[in-house]
Amino acid sequence: MRTRRLRRTRRRRLLTSSLAGLTAAVCIGVAGVDRSQATPDSSDAAPVAAADPVGPPQADFASAFAYSLAHPTAVPSGANDFTCRPTAAHPRPVVLVHGTMENRYDNWAALAPRLEEAGYCVFALNHGGSSGALLGTGDMAVSARQLADFVDNVLAATGAAKVDLVGHSQGGMMPRHYIKHLGGAAEVDKLVALTPSNHGTTFSGLGLLALAVPGGDELLGVNCKACSQQLIGSDFLRDLNAAGETDPDITYTVITTRYDEVVTPYTSAYLDAAPNVTNVKLQDLCPADLTDHVGISYNALATRLVLNALDPAHAQRPTC
Repeated sequence: MRTRRLRRTRRRRLLTSSLAGLTAAVCIGVAGVDRSQATPDSSDAAPVAAADPVGPPQADFASAFAYSLAHPTAVPSGANDFTCRPTAAHPRPVVLVHGTMENRYDNWAALAPRLEEAGYCVFALNHGGSSGALLGTGDMAVSARQLADFVDNVLAATGAAKVDLVGHSQGGMMPRHYIKHLGGAAEVDKLVALTPSNHGTTFSGLGLLALAVPGGDELLGVNCKACSQQLIGSDFLRDLNAAGETDPDITYTVITTRYDEVVTPYTSAYLDAAPNVTNVKLQDLCPADLTDHVGISYNALATRLVLNALDPAHAQRPTC
């Protein structure tokens, strides 16, 4: 009897988690799609403008996304203080890279202030679009150039030699193009990726968003080049993964969840085994964790794993 009750409870939690992901997708659909995002330029890589508001910390993606609809240029609390100077304890700035149809605020409204509280200089860019809250939709080669320019700005402002990157979804995979083709191998020490699309996703994964977005089919193929580039077998991914997936001088950490409904199958996030690669699934540590794709950057376990990856000498045992 107790076992049946436990199973019913887990099913209810899984349904709740899935509905949270769908709710976020519906919010995206209600917001509509800014067609001007199809051809971004590298100007988005400039330091945050003085007029950009600093948004409050948020406990979940849906709340952060709702805030970003009214404040599309918002900066997450704790990020983009270009007067910040790294300390000996944390000598590398952390640059946060958002995912597809996300932005620097809704993706990082919880993690940015947490990293700042831990003593890091934290920076977050918008990429893959020119306006609105739905960014990360443009050509990922252009987004990678925006990331490269942003990192150059961060290094120049802070005096640091290298940065650490933390990315979600596209933001955990696209930086590998910067590392491979745009000089990032000399500027990056660590890449920590939450549910990255390293080997792409099936159309059903992107289709979850398309079902909730008016004109979603058109968006996937025409106005969201990053979407088609993230399909399994795309030219972008074939080039990215050819001749080795990682750079030997960079440490890679991939954090996944078995309940990822966007990067499908979830195992496509994993990088090939190597001495400098750690692939970890939330459920390997906490089997009852039901976190989905959009929720992972607000998940306490994932946050602890990010902190441990950035500073392994002071890693703390994760708790469920």
